[in-house]
Amino acid sequence: MNGKRGLRVLAVVAIAVLTITACAPVVAPVSEGEQKDVVVQPVSRELDSKLDLEGDGNVAIDGDRSTPVVAQPGATLGLEDQLTELYRETNPSVVYIVVTNGQTGFAASGGTGTGWVYGADGTIVTNNHVVESGSYFEVVFPNGARMEAELIGADPDSDLAVLQVESLPKDAGPLPLGDSDAIEIGQFAIAIGNPFGEQSSMSMGIISGLDRSLPSQRATTSGSTYSLPAVIQTDAPINPGNSGGPLLDLDGRVIGVNAAIASTSGTSSGVGFSIPVSVVKRVVPSLIEDGEVAYPYMGVSFDGEISLPEMEVYDIDQTRGAYVITVTPDSPADEAGLIGADPETGRGGDLVIAIGDREVDTFSDLNSYLVLEAAVGDTIDITVIRDGEEVVLPLTLGERP
Repeated sequence: MNGKRGLRVLAVVAIAVLTITACAPVVAPVSEGEQKDVVVQPVSRELDSKLDLEGDGNVAIDGDRSTPVVAQPGATLGLEDQLTELYRETNPSVVYIVVTNGQTGFAASGGTGTGWVYGADGTIVTNNHVVESGSYFEVVFPNGARMEAELIGADPDSDLAVLQVESLPKDAGPLPLGDSDAIEIGQFAIAIGNPFGEQSSMSMGIISGLDRSLPSQRATTSGSTYSLPAVIQTDAPINPGNSGGPLLDLDGRVIGVNAAIASTSGTSSGVGFSIPVSVVKRVVPSLIEDGEVAYPYMGVSFDGEISLPEMEVYDIDQTRGAYVITVTPDSPADEAGLIGADPETGRGGDLVIAIGDREVDTFSDLNSYLVLEAAVGDTIDITVIRDGEEVVLPLTLGERP
């Protein structure tokens, strides 16, 4: 099941492990102005301008006059103290991950990335794309301790994975988890990781956007793709090697896991993407318990964002909702009676306007409900507009194939 738009202009690739055998990134041209290749790509590396708090002050423009505005020393020191204390408390729990194909140390198709301590039992969260190309994982803690790690579970749909070491250094405790519902655009965001192999690096920016989406790294037999909802956009500089590292709020709580950047150069251009902590809370426990994640499944492909011309093509009278393009035979949606569009005309498909008690303005609303709230086996009411009338269809969710 997918929304056909996702990232229309930006092609998406992860940011953790760029390897010698890594797949070629997907490239899409920018649609405005000069045509450039913009790639959302993994942030890690092959083996082998931040907020100015100490400058001369900002410049405020008032008509034709430029007046230096110098920050109050107390305010500057307060933020500096908060950031340095956050780093002291958090950095010991952020690790450097070296991925190889064996204990020889030769990374023929391995790479490096970042992870962070999730549990006191030695569990470490990172990205799926950091670990997927290797079979041997070495974790390096900031105090210099090096440990072999076991892969506990990995999930390409959320791009999360869990490693585990036998023990933790005394100063490397689990990082506290934040609240996705409390994240606001404009708040500070801090990334700690290992960009270009420069271990224990810290960068800072803001939350630039919410409710973005990233495509799954797993291909389906039908050729469609799944997407991860509620993704955080940040301008905190993240680069190859940052993949799997924590995105933190000013209190040192994990609000996301850095996973991808949109870039024309392969390095940070101020558009980074972080898997939200709400997904971490839902996925990681399943990876620890079962080694995998079971996602709810309807068996539908949608037009997830309906334009005015498409509204006329589909012969519907509103752009709000998720329009059903196809229904997979013998899927939960097929059994529930959902109808897809005529492949010749594009007309006649159901328009989903609610799932359970959640209104559906776009496919993103429906996808967020399925990924973050629903469970396999749940029976939910799907409200559709069909031939100008509202119809409610009970649907029992299956498991994503």
